[in-house]
Amino acid sequence: MRSLAAPCATLLMLCALVACDDAEPIEPALTPEQLLDPAACADCHPAHYREWSGSMHAYASVDPVFQALQAKGQAETDGALGDFCVKCHAPIAVELGLTTDGSNLNELPKAMQGITCAYCHQIEAVEGTHNNPLRWMMDGVMRGAFDDALANRGHRSAQSPLHDRKNLKSSDMCGSCHDIVVPSGVHLERTYLEWQESVYNSDDPLQQNTCGRCHMPGRNDVAADVDGVGVRRVHDHRMAGVDVALIDFPERADQRAEVQRLLDISLISEICVIERQGGAEVEFYLENLAAGHYFPSGAALDRRVWVELTARAGGAEIYQSGVVGDGEPIVDLDDPDLWLLRDTAFDAMGNPTHDFWEITDVAREFLPAPTSLDPFAPDYVNVHIPRRYRVASPAPLESISTRVHMRPIGLDLIDELVDGGWLDPAIRDAIPTFTLGGGALTWTPETAELRISPLSGREALCVPAL
Repeated sequence: MRSLAAPCATLLMLCALVACDDAEPIEPALTPEQLLDPAACADCHPAHYREWSGSMHAYASVDPVFQALQAKGQAETDGALGDFCVKCHAPIAVELGLTTDGSNLNELPKAMQGITCAYCHQIEAVEGTHNNPLRWMMDGVMRGAFDDALANRGHRSAQSPLHDRKNLKSSDMCGSCHDIVVPSGVHLERTYLEWQESVYNSDDPLQQNTCGRCHMPGRNDVAADVDGVGVRRVHDHRMAGVDVALIDFPERADQRAEVQRLLDISLISEICVIERQGGAEVEFYLENLAAGHYFPSGAALDRRVWVELTARAGGAEIYQSGVVGDGEPIVDLDDPDLWLLRDTAFDAMGNPTHDFWEITDVAREFLPAPTSLDPFAPDYVNVHIPRRYRVASPAPLESISTRVHMRPIGLDLIDELVDGGWLDPAIRDAIPTFTLGGGALTWTPETAELRISPLSGREALCVPAL
């Protein structure tokens, strides 16, 4: 289950102007049935519609990797998987009984594909914490953040805290699909729980950060392109996270650029070097500064995040770790020093598996989210995470460079699906490798400063994040 293929189910589309409860309604021109089609929103909300059209919400049910995993799961469980996947990836189709197991998704009208305006904006309540416990109302009332919108002829409107990124309750709505408990009871995807336990789940405005504040940052614009609507702070409906479209899809370049922007500000890093006879101890630190949850998160079983570190001395490269070629699965790298962040799952026999319907246990390698800004607080978690590299060198080190890379989906998973006949081999070439800005550092003796190593407590020459 790839939760980031259905990112932030809380605030999909501000397809609506949202009116006060006592605003005089104008008889809507669109019926509840007509509002099911996202294209019906485009005339009044062109910017929001364009952003959504390239989002992973719009892509959620047409994603070929999702479809491959879904088909494989149904086949290997003899259909017992049921609507487990599609109730998040194509919720209106499930609600209306148009699909029961996702096997006919490609036969459904486009308006029934993915997570649409009418689904998110007609959520009335959140009745649980995982696996989509949302109460959807096909009542023609489009809910949103504003309580003072104009009455309009497109639809009726209502204000809802679930759709207001400034309200903590909005994260409850996101989390309902971005936490997944698999049939065995394993809490496989935990983005909502990770956020709940973090410093960002706070009433303190200096600490608070909801899903929408990061993934739907605001801009000054009109909520609808109609007469009488004033400029206000509106939501961004690209809802970028980690995943990107792997097939021809609207707004691909814009979506990828926004993913890169978010990744670049997620982490910071530091290099410390303790010189020794015959080489040095190199300490590389990563800190999850701004992800808002663990890093990686969501479908961390799919994610591959790794550190590339190279050292030079005597005018030559003398050490490397995490150097992987284009198209090479990182898990195939023969590198005992590799720092790889990902989830690894196991079946009942203790064998590694990616098939979530078989998973009974998960081992996690991740960067935690901050839980407190006070290092003396009982729940404080140190997020300055180190990894030590021992570098042998006959000469003093001249430089060390680091980069942090991320693949939203591991090539080993893609190869497994291709080899099983579940996925078109051409999809493999579309898997991107992102390089995170916050992980790129260069250490030299000239640019380093003397500090006490956080890891060993000894004097070290350190270069912090820029």
